[in-house]
Amino acid sequence: MKALGAVGLSSDEAAARFKLDGPNELPTAKPRGFLKQAWDVLRQPMLFLLLIAGTINFLISEPLDGFLLLGFVLLVIAISIYQARKSERALSALRDLTAPRASVLRDGIEQKIPSREIVVGDIMLVNEGDRVAADAVLLDCVNLSADESSLTGESVPVSKQASIAFEMGKPGGDSTPFIFAGTLLVRGRGRAQVLATATRTELGSIGLSLKSISKADSPLEREIDRLVTVIATIALAAAALVAVMFGLTRGLWLQGALAGIATAMAMLPEEFPVVLTIFMALGSWRMSKINVLAKNPMAIETLGSATVICTDKTGTLTTNRMQVSEFYMASPDNAHCATMASLASAYEPTDPMDKAFRLESPLGDGWDLIREYPMTSDLLAITHIWRQTKAESLLVASKGAPEAIISLCKLDEKRQAEIFAQVELAAAKGERVLGVAEATLKSESDIGEDPTEYDFRFVGLVGLKDPVRPAAAEAVANCYTAGIRPIMITGDYPATALAIATEIGIEVSAGALTGAQLSEMPDDELSRQVLVVNIYARMVPAQKLRIIAALRAHGEVVAMTGDGVNDAPALKAADIGIAMGMRGTDVARETADLVITDDDFASIAKGIRAGRGIFANLRKAMAYIVAVHVPIFGMTLIPVFVSAWPLALIPILIAFLELIIDPTSSVVFESEAVDPEVMNRPPRKLGESILKLPVLLIALTQGLSALIAVLCVYFWGIGLGLADETVRSLSFVALVVGNLALMLTNRSWNLSLWSSLRVMKNPAVLRILLATLAILALVLLVAPIRESFKLDALDALQWVVAILAGLSGIVWFEVYKAVLRLRRRPSKSDGH
Repeated sequence: MKALGAVGLSSDEAAARFKLDGPNELPTAKPRGFLKQAWDVLRQPMLFLLLIAGTINFLISEPLDGFLLLGFVLLVIAISIYQARKSERALSALRDLTAPRASVLRDGIEQKIPSREIVVGDIMLVNEGDRVAADAVLLDCVNLSADESSLTGESVPVSKQASIAFEMGKPGGDSTPFIFAGTLLVRGRGRAQVLATATRTELGSIGLSLKSISKADSPLEREIDRLVTVIATIALAAAALVAVMFGLTRGLWLQGALAGIATAMAMLPEEFPVVLTIFMALGSWRMSKINVLAKNPMAIETLGSATVICTDKTGTLTTNRMQVSEFYMASPDNAHCATMASLASAYEPTDPMDKAFRLESPLGDGWDLIREYPMTSDLLAITHIWRQTKAESLLVASKGAPEAIISLCKLDEKRQAEIFAQVELAAAKGERVLGVAEATLKSESDIGEDPTEYDFRFVGLVGLKDPVRPAAAEAVANCYTAGIRPIMITGDYPATALAIATEIGIEVSAGALTGAQLSEMPDDELSRQVLVVNIYARMVPAQKLRIIAALRAHGEVVAMTGDGVNDAPALKAADIGIAMGMRGTDVARETADLVITDDDFASIAKGIRAGRGIFANLRKAMAYIVAVHVPIFGMTLIPVFVSAWPLALIPILIAFLELIIDPTSSVVFESEAVDPEVMNRPPRKLGESILKLPVLLIALTQGLSALIAVLCVYFWGIGLGLADETVRSLSFVALVVGNLALMLTNRSWNLSLWSSLRVMKNPAVLRILLATLAILALVLLVAPIRESFKLDALDALQWVVAILAGLSGIVWFEVYKAVLRLRRRPSKSDGH
């Protein structure tokens, strides 16, 4: 492509190229419409079954049952869509990276145009502070530097030099002529010819690579789907058996079909998908309060299972800004060295290092900048000449690479060796080292064309550092306590990475593995190295993917944090992708499952704690659901086999019980406080079931004991010769009370029921108790409602017997918990 000088494209040429190449923007996922969001929710197997069950109830003239069941479906859809749109709106508010407008030459005139209208061949006019809109080659520039950390992971800006080129190079490295879309110009100005736009840019190619990485359902989603499918299959078989048995024993085939439907309703655990959705939706809302935005709510639970966190360094563990950390060999003192470094910085700095020097030594009034000498490929130093008010002489200040300052000062070999020894010492601390020099001119007539003409004096060395975030060390320590291994994967140098890792407490005994070493390493050797190495330096995106793949091959659940475009493929490939919200790129935020809105690594530790708490409470809720369905199923099935026994539960009563089970399991257990000891336990194993065998056995035993208690009341009523409606009322009250008792005892599998009420404060418990008892009284005491439910009034004795029976079903479990407490040392923690 021919450089176009000062003219640029004509408007007609630009329009033709725009029509051919399209807009200069990256493709983004289109927001899902309402119907698409609803369909995504309805694809869950259990919701399909609920939808079918509700429809059947309408067909068999049971509209109340139908409305209740379909109400569950609508509730799940509403909550899911609300949370999805809330997350999408929050993410949209974070999209502020791409420059909205850019300066170009069109028809020989400088114009401001939307960056999406830039085309190949445009001449962009770029200045410090600009976000580059497209990949381009510099035609000319003055003292230009760019922050390419979003593409390379390097926290230090790189210098740029103009050159003739017709193909784009790669980001990174000093003195190159290329500038890249999405990077920030921190110093200088220039003109650049656009060589690539949209997906053809370096940023765009990374975005396209994301399409080849697919995301699977979370382990919990897959487990719930399997569990639901198994139970649904058994429920359908049981429903068919009940319908046939009812018809054979009583000769009433239509009523047998209704009994079969009631059996299916009693067995179908429609609460599972409801509870899972609500836990994740409300968990997302709760986590947003601790600066963790869940783009994919299911990642919250997976986060609690993480065994490894692969974190970027720049902007994640560090603040992505430079500060002066130490002076070396400063003459005559540190303050003077800081002043000279500040004078050699831009007057209104945007470069992070210039800002650090100006913050260390602010310039007061009375300084006039006379001359600037930009950095060149031959001399990696910046020199400024200043006149101070009332001073006759001129002050020359220079800062740059130590070897450049040594050259300016014409130092002997002994002095050079002393300086380089200090440079190595600073580099071992992870510092970026610049040399500082000064000279004096008598008047402006002594100003030359080259700073090497001046008689410079060595002032000292300045070490700069990208400081770690204040809470990073504590967050890393919390991860180790929780059995989670932090791993740093950065584009920075090994010495810098090791120094930062040591400062915040990441284990570094195995040293650092570099990208160059990794590129020569076969997969089997990498598989061994990932077990011990925690620091990976000078890495490129493809290598990050190899590391994550190797870790996952060892059964690790990998969380990946990052903020740059180069992190996006790894964010998508990891089990949990975590992007930084404030400094993160659009691509990183779009790809990640979670977004840390305050860019604080400590928020990740809080998110892990919340994820583990959500899982622990979800396990309690699932165990409770299993337990309560056993007596409901038993009381629906058992009366079918003897024609003289009245049906204890009909579809409308089962639907009523579901109205109790749903808020109990989804509201009460979801709002339980997180166990304070949850971060002192190792992550749950990758393949561990939420209803592992010990949990399932206890839940089934609870359900069987509740069933036996209700059966005792049921047969007591039959033995007294009570009417069918009265027997049904006794059984129904016992079931409702037993339901509430199971809720209370399952809040803690360690504390007694009474202790949990006293210690575990949860306002939702009292609300559910009062609301359920009030509705139960309303159903039994108001005649029209009682008759519509096919129930009968109970006298005082019958009420007492039914309530005591319901409570008796949990006595054994309270005794079991007491025995366990006696066998082990008392603990403040609560959980399974």
